[in-house]
Amino acid sequence: MSQTQNKDRPWLFRTYAGHSTAAASNALYRANLAKGQTGLSVAFDLPTQTGYDSDDPRSKGEVGKVGVPVAHLGDMRALFADIPLEQMNTSMTINATAPWLLALYIAVAEEQGADVSKLQGTVQNDIIKEYLSRGTYVCPPKPSLKLITDVAAYCYTNVPRWNPMNVCSYHLQEAGATPEQELSFALATAIAVLDALKGQVPEEDFPVLVGRISFFVNAGIRFVTEMCKMRAFVDLWDEICQERYGVEDPKMRRFRYGVQVNSLGLTEQQPENNVYRILIEMLAVTLSRKARARAVQLPAWNEALGLPRPWDQQWSLRMQQIMAYETDLLEYGDLFDGNPAVEARVEALKEGARAELAQLDGMGGAIAAIDYMKARLVESNAERLGRVESGETVVVGVNRWTEAEPSPLMGSDGGIMTVDPAVEADQIARLQAWRAERDAAAVSAALAALKAAAQAGENVMEPSIAAAKAGATTGEWAGAMRAVFGEYRGPTGVARAPSNRTEGLEHIREAVDLVSDRLGRRLKFLVGKPGLDGHSNGAEQIACRARDCGMEISYEGIRLTPEEIVAAARREEVHVVGLSILSGSHLPLIADTLERMHAEGLAHIPLIVGGIIPDEDANALKEMGVSQVYTPKDFELNRIMMDIVALAEPREAAA
Repeated sequence: MSQTQNKDRPWLFRTYAGHSTAAASNALYRANLAKGQTGLSVAFDLPTQTGYDSDDPRSKGEVGKVGVPVAHLGDMRALFADIPLEQMNTSMTINATAPWLLALYIAVAEEQGADVSKLQGTVQNDIIKEYLSRGTYVCPPKPSLKLITDVAAYCYTNVPRWNPMNVCSYHLQEAGATPEQELSFALATAIAVLDALKGQVPEEDFPVLVGRISFFVNAGIRFVTEMCKMRAFVDLWDEICQERYGVEDPKMRRFRYGVQVNSLGLTEQQPENNVYRILIEMLAVTLSRKARARAVQLPAWNEALGLPRPWDQQWSLRMQQIMAYETDLLEYGDLFDGNPAVEARVEALKEGARAELAQLDGMGGAIAAIDYMKARLVESNAERLGRVESGETVVVGVNRWTEAEPSPLMGSDGGIMTVDPAVEADQIARLQAWRAERDAAAVSAALAALKAAAQAGENVMEPSIAAAKAGATTGEWAGAMRAVFGEYRGPTGVARAPSNRTEGLEHIREAVDLVSDRLGRRLKFLVGKPGLDGHSNGAEQIACRARDCGMEISYEGIRLTPEEIVAAARREEVHVVGLSILSGSHLPLIADTLERMHAEGLAHIPLIVGGIIPDEDANALKEMGVSQVYTPKDFELNRIMMDIVALAEPREAAA
């Protein structure tokens, strides 16, 4: 029987959004709030995420593409104009530069006259998963962990209603994590942070700090498993809080999480089917009252194609509103308590996660086990892709029922929103004007104080806020951190990941051997990630499969400049170059790379490109001289391997 008098409040409705400029993103936020969105979720562009100003050479082509550029206090002010922050619940998906973006947010709130102690929201601030899956790290792991704890300790004292860290397992699943790995790697991250926080607050207050740790998870298409995973998260977190940290208050042990449902499983083929996938994935994190998300943000149906339009985001928002307000879901207790199938699956997941946690603990915890975890993710992702290729895992419209009518949703704009190339120049002009108008001496003094605090091991939040108010930029703040703590290149996971596929590769290996004989040495393939895009899953799987097919691989990881890639191609004397770019910056980065290859006398080396690339851009790339263009619809890696073999064939032999 319905219990309407005890009806639960809906979760927060969010849309992960931000693009082009702070002013354009502000207009989008205010429009979404007017449509019934109840919280904000800010997407920052890659220069902001990785600590570079918009006019830094490494930012070329990346400004405003996957999120909003925020280079200084003026940008943050424009981003939240006419949005009262004291009344808002804001999630900021930012990690390496999290202390800085939170400092800017607090500075703007103070300008608005807000009571900072009443601010509500979350800063993701999970750098560990960046080393494993997303790639927007700046400093090495140990000082990065210190920055996480600085934020948590500052918020505990000054912004007590703010979640200072969102342990993010979302990108772990995107990188191929099994449910057990997602559970254990995320919980190991939370443990590493809480262990580092011990002693930073009075012992009797530590449970309060534990209670402010929140999680951001992924919900995939395997609905029952994902729902059971969330119930396992609830139980395991309660167990860890009670047994490891002695937290007695059940409220402080509550597993609090937000969710974005899986974007990796959205398909370029028959993209209209993604609407059903998103709905089913949302059910996994809303149906079970015991493990219901506190905030939900849904991707749009066309995210596998490019940047969603406002209407596309509205459609996803309406899905949440219909579930919360038109159905009777919130009128009942938990629908799965006592279900034997659910309980058995939850226990199995908990057992697997505990075993993996014990392994990580034995290695010294999450920070010490980064290389191990990265290799495990690459291995798991290879297995996942292998199941899709073989047809063992059915993906409708991809490896089964591929014939379809053209989608009327695509429209004349190709079904996506594009960022005007002029946005980058406009952002750079405003950034340079900001620098010209500020008090340079005040900025220098603030940055010097920030460096001194970091060098002394002090909390960097107060000097970061002072630097924000003085007019320092994102690149200057990150530059101060790099100067003190150094930079970091993360593991690729390819070298340590075991060779997973042998069956079905014999004919490709024979072809590799034949072309290698003709070349006079082993076919050598360079895999590169130009720009600031850290989504390395595709590049890693291409490198792993090419290795398993007998090619010699050159893969140095993410965030390489075109200059570095071309230098490697010359130094390594490679036969084919393959570049992966998922941030939308493929046109300028590939043009730069090709120009450098021609200048270095390497124009004879075939170049292939993979990424989220619209057909129009794919044609433009081929006109530039790119040999092949691959998008998410090209899931058959063996076909790509044979293309590489054909491209490497000596020209006289090919003729």
